[in-house]
Amino acid sequence: MEHSQLKWAKRQLASWGTGRTGPGNNGPAQDTRTATVVLESAAHLASVLASDFVGDRTVVFVPDGRPGSQVDPQAPDAVGPLVVPYEGSLAEPGDEMSVGDSFFLQTQDYATSEYMSVIGPTLIRVTEEADFDGYLADADRARNQGAFVAFATDPAVRIGDLSALGAGPVGDGPFTRLYVRSTGEVSLSPVALPLGTVADGGAALAAEWTRLNSGSAQPCAVSLGLAVPDRSRTDALTARPWLGRYLAALDAVRELRSRGITGLKVSGFGGRLVPGLAELGESAADRDDVDAPLLLWTEEKAVMHSAGTGRFFALDRAAAELAETLMVHGSVEAAAAHADRAALTQVETFFSSAGVRLSVPAPMAGVR
Repeated sequence: MEHSQLKWAKRQLASWGTGRTGPGNNGPAQDTRTATVVLESAAHLASVLASDFVGDRTVVFVPDGRPGSQVDPQAPDAVGPLVVPYEGSLAEPGDEMSVGDSFFLQTQDYATSEYMSVIGPTLIRVTEEADFDGYLADADRARNQGAFVAFATDPAVRIGDLSALGAGPVGDGPFTRLYVRSTGEVSLSPVALPLGTVADGGAALAAEWTRLNSGSAQPCAVSLGLAVPDRSRTDALTARPWLGRYLAALDAVRELRSRGITGLKVSGFGGRLVPGLAELGESAADRDDVDAPLLLWTEEKAVMHSAGTGRFFALDRAAAELAETLMVHGSVEAAAAHADRAALTQVETFFSSAGVRLSVPAPMAGVR
């Protein structure tokens, strides 16, 4: 497999595991074909390739299978799905899959990950209620004390099925990913509720996904359906509307750790950069605005992260304090009672020109 193909396949496999699309992951945006399909058995390869949910841009991972069409995803005239043979498994905790000698991915359950050493790319899944309880406990600790567990912020780690853990439904669903079990049953992941069979076709699978989700108070009722009772999951997510922001903070800390920045604190998680702001409580963004920027800092530096764009901005201490004051108070007008208005306006204008919104719309402004 060529380097560009392997890079494409790795990106799609990450999208399949997390249920989240990313830059360059344009399968479902272009049509209603599935972006990534993982087969548990090579016996279903022919049926999958003949199905209407596999298109020219689909990546199909098949165990011990022979590669099919090998295309360059950057080529404008690329035709046919990319079929990637793999060894191992993605189904059970402790399993490892490999693509040739170039890439290895381990699957691990959340509850035991604290005691495991991360030695390479690892997908951490919620596979039972104990995993979900551990995830919630770690999220609560980060929210209240500012302590993020080390394994969840390791640069080699990704957490699976994010839409079912509070990240929201964006990017997930049968047009993003499918998992074909050895029985021919189709779902999103090994722990997801079944959507049908290979023979049912893409429209029927999508309709079943929509039906299952329509009865749930929180997205996504499918991804963890075999691991956690949906009532328990929805109650936990409803009580914690900030979980999407917590997952965004994990992403930011993970990325900065990959750049050698450690000892990070995150505004709104256990405290503030400006101590006096902590006394004001949570802001609207702290509560449920997944796309609101995140301020992270160490003793030496501060960084603003735009979760919506993935960009990072290095700030000096003074600018970081002004930015945090704006985010907490929600507007220049409210923040001006605590900091210089001209300086606040300058910081807001800078970030606005970069496409990053620090203040919230007027109806939501203020601290609650």
